[in-house]
Amino acid sequence: MWWVLLALILLAAALRLSTLGQQSLWYDEAFTPVHVLRGSLGSTLHNVLHSENTPPLWYVLEWAISRVLGTGAVALRLLSALAGIATVPVAWAIGCELEGPSAGPPATAQRVRRVAIATGAFVAVNPLFVWYSQEARAYGLFGLTASLALLCFLRALREPTTRRLAVFALTVSLALLTHYFAVFLLVPMALWLLWGARAQLSRVLCALAVPVLVGAALIPLILEQGGHGTQWIGEWALASRLEAIPQYYLTGYTGSALGHGVELLVALAILAGVVHGLWCTLTPSEERGASIVLSVAASGVLLPIVLALVGADYLAPRNLVAAMVPLSALLGVVIVARRTGWVGMALAGLVALLFLALTIDVDLSPRLQRGDWAGVAKLLRASPRARAITTVELGAAPLEYYLPPLANLARGGSVKVSEVDETGYAPLRKSAGRPPAPGFHLLESRDIHGLVVYRFTSSVPVTISERVLREHVITLAHPEVLVRVFPGKTT
Repeated sequence: MWWVLLALILLAAALRLSTLGQQSLWYDEAFTPVHVLRGSLGSTLHNVLHSENTPPLWYVLEWAISRVLGTGAVALRLLSALAGIATVPVAWAIGCELEGPSAGPPATAQRVRRVAIATGAFVAVNPLFVWYSQEARAYGLFGLTASLALLCFLRALREPTTRRLAVFALTVSLALLTHYFAVFLLVPMALWLLWGARAQLSRVLCALAVPVLVGAALIPLILEQGGHGTQWIGEWALASRLEAIPQYYLTGYTGSALGHGVELLVALAILAGVVHGLWCTLTPSEERGASIVLSVAASGVLLPIVLALVGADYLAPRNLVAAMVPLSALLGVVIVARRTGWVGMALAGLVALLFLALTIDVDLSPRLQRGDWAGVAKLLRASPRARAITTVELGAAPLEYYLPPLANLARGGSVKVSEVDETGYAPLRKSAGRPPAPGFHLLESRDIHGLVVYRFTSSVPVTISERVLREHVITLAHPEVLVRVFPGKTT
């Protein structure tokens, strides 16, 4: 069945690479080249320490790539795309492990292929995995390293040799160096190994000591980073975040724009497959495999929720992306269990087709894509006038990226310009569209796929204060506003 795996890899590559540079960089992506990947590797690591909230592995790799390919959108996202593609064969191998090695009677080999196909297909086309495979952040690499750790864990659990345990320790350490939430996936793996391979307890303890030491070494970094840029998590209601977790898996990062009807359709297809699989009953080996990946997925989701409830709230749905790989494997085991026959494969195919349709819809629908800050920059770049640009926090880094050079206008300062551009998104302030100061009139207003731009011009340069500009930001959301000046004279 190698050709099926090859087809899934090619499909995953087509979905990720063909539109890799289609969408604009959003705030977090643009922040990386503008504020982190600057200067030497040492300078980049210093910036990670003081402006990021993630371990350093992804930034080190991204810094190396940027020195060869530059910091264009495709170059910045290439690492995530390659990681997302590589996750598909890993998911296939996980499916194989959950029902045992392929050697054996034909019926056994067929069961292995069924689960592998389903798991690999879900990972290849699910809109959430594709989305983070096209984002210049650590989530795509996190999905790959966590999947490798899960695969190596399953192999070590089946045969706890020194070599298998050493490879497991290495992959878990890489996952921890990619994202701190990897620790939640490690907990059930460690417990399964301690119980299932207790005859090799000393080997297991030595293997587990490696990621424990890596985690301990990361503690000073965690304390120094101190939760940079995570304030938005607390401002997002916990109930809404809990609702978003299944929504992300069912319809993708921006699937809420499609409405609950589409979400319900995908959920019903998955539910039908799960109910049919459980009704047909799983074999003992399938039950064990399902229990293992269920525990890993549940730990990866529930432990962050528990911590959020007790006050350590870092629960962002995107931080759970790696837990969705064992969830996909769980669905694969149950939906295409051996006793489900062709009906199980048909239901798995239906789920995969729905995922694929949603992924393609993102490519075709700007409303489901990242904000088009590149389009905003293109509009503003056409004017030769000295201007001030006001925006909301999420627009600051993208505009710095697409409109260099931009400078901060200091608090209490002023600038002499003949154009003021106000950018943002709904909901808008009641004052949106009004001139920011005497002498300015509205030249044009544009809606660029949901991003709103008001351009005001004056026949002669006018001195305008930072306070006035800040008061005229057009968006109600995200009241922390950054003012950008280009290229007027500041005082």
